[in-house]
Amino acid sequence: MPRRRGVAGPGPVSPLLWRFMVAYFDRFLRRHLNALRLARWGRPDRTAHPGPIVVYCNHPAWWDAATLILLAARLYPGRTHHAPFDARALERYAVFRRMGAFGVDLETPRGAAQFLAASRAILSRPGRMLWITAQGRFSDVRARPLALRPGVARLPELAPDALVVPLALDYAFWEERGAEAFAAFGTPIPAADLLALPRPERLARLEAALAATLDRLSADVIAREPARFVSLVSGAKGVGGVYDLWRRLRALTAGRRFDPAHRPGSGAGQP
Repeated sequence: MPRRRGVAGPGPVSPLLWRFMVAYFDRFLRRHLNALRLARWGRPDRTAHPGPIVVYCNHPAWWDAATLILLAARLYPGRTHHAPFDARALERYAVFRRMGAFGVDLETPRGAAQFLAASRAILSRPGRMLWITAQGRFSDVRARPLALRPGVARLPELAPDALVVPLALDYAFWEERGAEAFAAFGTPIPAADLLALPRPERLARLEAALAATLDRLSADVIAREPARFVSLVSGAKGVGGVYDLWRRLRALTAGRRFDPAHRPGSGAGQP
């Protein structure tokens, strides 16, 4: 039977296109959000594991794809990144295929087989990372249980030498006009440890690890303390227009440097 468009396995990644799209999403996020913040306690150890890495996360918003691309580029610049993508959407946004996306048919039982076959090919190569929105659908960060799709629990069987890392994502409005994007990596789990568990218990452990990471991140988001985070990307501050022009003039006449931010200490830092 002919292979349906959009469900082919992972193809070659274009480094030039990857760098271009990373720059595009960096600029896009700066224009439309206030910041991308990484919890200080949730910074990953980027050098400890030489084998493949699986990052699985919750799926709270449309922004997740841009957020994951920027996290991958900033925190793991030496690795090649892949992610499953709805096959129908990939037909419309084929550019993501050259960035490491591979199509999965979400509407048929073949989708699980496509996902596992592509994941096996990716995780068998050195220096690869697989990023998965493991809920498979948009879901509020407060919803429990997380209801992760069972395919994520199959990955240790494909790559016993992999490291499996939970990633919590959240979005909220603080003091600025734009929203804040938040991220935190949880404690990594060796795939060999997961492989020792039956699949249902394996999935339960993955879900518990992600839920705990989400709960800790949520506490920091609620606290609204920028010092708890490192800003990987910092967007435009202030309201703009006549209001900020008036504030700028007042600062000028008072001999003060104009800071458009409503709250200091929100500049970009080092991850």
